[in-house]
Amino acid sequence: MPPTRKTILFAAYTLSLLALHWSVLRDLVALAVADPVASHTVLAPFIALAMMYERRRQIFAEAQSYDIAGAGVVALGALVATAAFFGRLSISPDARLTLVVACLVALWIGGFMFVYGRKTVRAAAFPLCFIVFTIPMPPALVDPITAVLKIGSAKTVAALFTITGTPFHQEQFAFSLPAFTIEIADECSGIRSSIALLLTSLVGANLFLGKFRSQALLAAAVLPLALLKNGIRIVGLCLLASHVDPGFLTGQLHHEGGIAFFLLVLPVVALLIVLLRRSERSPFST
Repeated sequence: MPPTRKTILFAAYTLSLLALHWSVLRDLVALAVADPVASHTVLAPFIALAMMYERRRQIFAEAQSYDIAGAGVVALGALVATAAFFGRLSISPDARLTLVVACLVALWIGGFMFVYGRKTVRAAAFPLCFIVFTIPMPPALVDPITAVLKIGSAKTVAALFTITGTPFHQEQFAFSLPAFTIEIADECSGIRSSIALLLTSLVGANLFLGKFRSQALLAAAVLPLALLKNGIRIVGLCLLASHVDPGFLTGQLHHEGGIAFFLLVLPVVALLIVLLRRSERSPFST
């Protein structure tokens, strides 16, 4: 089958999936708008598709005939999605949406494998895996991640207060300063910007780094960078409130300043990519 016919077939399959799961997609968009932790879910597939388009020559160079393994993935995804959609599984609405979207992703990837073959799937491994971020995280996963970020942020804040010579008293996530007391709530854990930093680092690692070791090192740097960024944000707001205006604790920078601190850490990610690229070119690199 010529590649053009394969493209038409897969495009028709994709449009059919979108039409059949329109209500699911509507619920996913509504969740992304209402819940900042899920805001990335509607962007992930477009980023993945953009990467596939940019690498289309390499990805589709060895497109094969039908792969029965892909049909198996499609059948399994359809079976689980049907059970979840018709309420045969006793799970919460949030968990059901997570499961149905996961099945939709499996249906799409399975269809891709069936039409183009396993060699094409291997060539497109990263974009296909990136689409997994379309699946919203259930509370059972969000809660422990938030807890880890809060603990790490509290330790970072304590260290930064000590470095800046700011007197404080800490009780778990509460910090008593001379003029006021703050508490690192779940909303202050930085989970949203941490997810954004993770996705940005993964894309950067895939685009600019050629060795798995370098990619893994960049991914491993995400957590300490996220904690440092969140700690600087919290301490910076506290110092501004203490020495400039108490309104900084309740103002726009507090509620909407996450993007500004996220942008501040991007040059650090870029610097790490440059250093890791240089290490890959080193004659001592293996």
